[in-house]
Amino acid sequence: MPTSPSALRRRILALTAAATVSALLSGCFAGSEDVSGEGDGGRVRVAMMQPPRSGLSPLSDDAFKLSRWSTAETLVRLDRDGDALPSLATEWRQQGRTWTFTLREGVTFHDGSPLTAADVVRSLSTAATASPKPRILDGVDLTVRASGPHEVTVTTATPDPLVPHRLSSPQLSILAAKAYRGRTVDPVGAGTGPFVLVRAEGTASATLDRYDRYWGGRAKAAGIDVRYVPDGTARAAALRSGEADIVEAVPVSQAGLLDPKLVTEVPMPRTNTLYLNTERGTFRDPALRAAAREAVDTRSLVSGVYEGRADRAGGLLGPALPWAAKLRTPVRHTAAADPKGAGITIGTFTDRAELPEVAQLLQQQLRKAGFQVELDVREYAHIEADALAGKFDAFVLSRATVLDSGDPAAYLYSDFAGDGSFNLSQLSDPAVDSALTTASATATGEARRKAVVAAEAAVLATDAAVPLLHERVIQGDGANVVDAAHDPRERELVTVDTFVR
Repeated sequence: MPTSPSALRRRILALTAAATVSALLSGCFAGSEDVSGEGDGGRVRVAMMQPPRSGLSPLSDDAFKLSRWSTAETLVRLDRDGDALPSLATEWRQQGRTWTFTLREGVTFHDGSPLTAADVVRSLSTAATASPKPRILDGVDLTVRASGPHEVTVTTATPDPLVPHRLSSPQLSILAAKAYRGRTVDPVGAGTGPFVLVRAEGTASATLDRYDRYWGGRAKAAGIDVRYVPDGTARAAALRSGEADIVEAVPVSQAGLLDPKLVTEVPMPRTNTLYLNTERGTFRDPALRAAAREAVDTRSLVSGVYEGRADRAGGLLGPALPWAAKLRTPVRHTAAADPKGAGITIGTFTDRAELPEVAQLLQQQLRKAGFQVELDVREYAHIEADALAGKFDAFVLSRATVLDSGDPAAYLYSDFAGDGSFNLSQLSDPAVDSALTTASATATGEARRKAVVAAEAAVLATDAAVPLLHERVIQGDGANVVDAAHDPRERELVTVDTFVR
């Protein structure tokens, strides 16, 4: 595929900046001594994209960092197909609204205390009563009690077929009693995984050492040294120069500049979407939302910004969920109206390097259709609150669609239900809420998949969201890295089997 002018400009700028960035990164991982013993792998140096936003609280999206570092664990884990498998719980059974989980014996927290039912009750109850709740619990009333020293029962207000899947969310990690102090949750030294978080330096770095008493066996790496590098060119430069062993979220503009042997590209359940504010402003009018949808040319976004390393969106759920396309039927939309110069502001963030350019192309396309368009682009930490408060007419977001439960119903509810915790479109539509409730209550299997696609269709019919493209995860691994995880759900990165030669 020919390189677009914009892509060529980005590559030239990237090459020009690479030497400077490499110099800035020099010493970035200094002080990471190899404390491994004979026959052990060394410490793994990781460059991550987004700094913590909530002090690594497991009740926030920071929980996925704890999961990717293999320091905090959940009762249940998911396999590649999204099916629930044992983790800190060895088995479970359902009776009506109640699920009973048997805990794994012989598990210790990083402070040496044993895992008990009381610890599970504390962790899950804290999450269930948090404000806001972890998004996996959107629309779910959940209570937990100990029914034995190593057994807990989880009860929901209505029968919920997804309870085991929900409990796999990193935001429902089980931590030691020491983690809970007042309203804060501090994961340092409080997990159960193969690596213990020993130091968290704000938005700069984190340090983890191997935990030799891990119930699942001794990790092959001596530890993990994490640095947060929001700039995509800097992350790629860290891999190229050998400053980092593993680099997450390599920007498309940088992927072509790296040794292909160091780059892994995996289709992932992540959709790049233009959310339209249905509550106030220009896009309160469904006909103008329809006009915006018709103005968007996704082909140019994929070829120009992503250089073909993405898939055009046919819906909110992409090729990582192939059953969605098979079940999808045409959606009936409201007829579009002439924008007549209506003014809008599109927000997005810089943490994902492609999004500002996506916003710029959308600005051009919408202006051509008759809108007056301004952009507001900031770091995610500085723009999230305004986006959630509905202060933009539109917002461009890269959103994982099965991140928490392995099931897209939770994502759809969180983003489009009237009481969803991540409802950027400020959508409140009875038909959508009804479809989402039905999908959430349907038993797992083909019937649930059909209900999920019906809920997707209800959302798309409102034009509250314009799906643009489905991303692929691009990860960089140094030539000396063995068995780094390449997880499309972004839950795993350094595991018990990962090490550096």
